[in-house]
Amino acid sequence: MKALEIQLQHELHRFHASDNSIESIFIGGGTPSTVEPSLYKTIFEMLRPYIKDGIEITSEANPNSATKEWLGGMQELGVNRISFGVQSFNKEKLKVLNRAHSKEDAISAIKTAKALGFKNLSLDLIYATLGDSQELLEKDLKIAFSLPINHLSAYALTIEEGTPFETKPHMSKEILETTSWLFKSIEDAGFKQYEISNFGTYKSTHNLGYWQYKDYIGLGSGAVGKLDLERYYPTTDIEKYIKNPLGIRVEELDADDKKIEQMFLGFRSFIGVSQKLLNKEELNQAMILCEEEKIYLKDEIFYNLNYLLADEISLFIAS
Repeated sequence: MKALEIQLQHELHRFHASDNSIESIFIGGGTPSTVEPSLYKTIFEMLRPYIKDGIEITSEANPNSATKEWLGGMQELGVNRISFGVQSFNKEKLKVLNRAHSKEDAISAIKTAKALGFKNLSLDLIYATLGDSQELLEKDLKIAFSLPINHLSAYALTIEEGTPFETKPHMSKEILETTSWLFKSIEDAGFKQYEISNFGTYKSTHNLGYWQYKDYIGLGSGAVGKLDLERYYPTTDIEKYIKNPLGIRVEELDADDKKIEQMFLGFRSFIGVSQKLLNKEELNQAMILCEEEKIYLKDEIFYNLNYLLADEISLFIAS
């Protein structure tokens, strides 16, 4: 936490932070609910001069460690949105995913957060895992929508290097028809899809910031930050980070990198891609997709009709 404070001071200076310049805060990437709320206090005190009242402040939480005391403590600091890493309500699937919580833990934690007065609650579900069936996912959705949430994130299981699943690539098994069915089922429940993995009656302003290509501070070991055409990578090694929180690798982006990233982010979300971003050849490619009814143009912005095709659409236009 001391290292985070050192890096935060550095980043506030680098980003020329001023009154009301911080639009949202997200505490995540790990398990924030295992850290006592009191340990976050100095960071919130450092941030307070730069945030205006009422901004979205989210913390991720694991159902088994998000106790009433922890949730209350975070609320006192200013956290007003909780995103629960539920993944599934199915006992066997939770075991396969190596999750420490039970269905009952998840239900209880979400209801407790609501009772404490959190208005914006989200949960994550994971799909495309070995053994998934439509019936299993249907039961997960039924329980999810019985809870007081206004946002749901659905992520396909991806196998990353350096994770316990690296030696088990067969664990990830996506079937396109099932994914399409899942997305439709979530929308049919009244949760509108506003990005490939995100649905809700509430749209997270923090998520929107990334897709609108805004600048963001990435605080902590393994975080990522972006300012103009520079991206910042604090070390992923915790011990090294604690010794030197300012050992940050800088990646220089160019105008082409920016354009491609804006295109990928725009087509995988409801933000869309501005016509002005594209050159003549790219505009011709985009118009072909409009004729094919893969995307549509409205008020000089191209919008994607099927987020599952976002990558292919971006590649087709940029080719």
